[in-house]
Amino acid sequence: MGSMGQKVKWSWSSALIGAASAAAATSLLSAKPKDPTFHLISIDLTSLKLNLPVLDAELMLTVHVTNPNIAAIHYSSTTMSILYDGTVLGTAEVKAGSQPARSCQLLRLPARLDGMELAQHARRFFTDVAKREMKLEAKLCIEGAAKVLWWDHSFRVHVDSFVTVDPVFLDVINQENTSQMDLFLA
Repeated sequence: MGSMGQKVKWSWSSALIGAASAAAATSLLSAKPKDPTFHLISIDLTSLKLNLPVLDAELMLTVHVTNPNIAAIHYSSTTMSILYDGTVLGTAEVKAGSQPARSCQLLRLPARLDGMELAQHARRFFTDVAKREMKLEAKLCIEGAAKVLWWDHSFRVHVDSFVTVDPVFLDVINQENTSQMDLFLA
């Protein structure tokens, strides 16, 4: 047994390693998650399907997604709603996947527009075609998990996109995208 008056040997290297470990753990645990960003790059018409008395359109949407966070994410499949004049005009499928930390990737989303629903807005649609400017809205909610150290943190990202396209050539003219992430620590 040692006596109470015994001196403890001080080690600067142990102190520096301990301080660096504490600082790294604190920064990882307290890093505020950032909302991902989404940007519609292009819209490509892939086919027209006769659905008497109208045509349904199948499209391929190319979306640039940025994950600015320090953790990779894994997300489940979901469906994006595409709205025109306040009504659901079609949907796009988002397959389950993952994205590395601090990275960008392109997602190709197959979409289908309902010709019958578009026919309900024929007057407005033809006005938009004449102006070559059609305003669409897209809504999406993605759920998944991000692994930080040994914990999986569940999250939900709600995305609202307001996109103006040329309905003749399907060019993206303008867009405003907002995303809101909810992180669940339990």
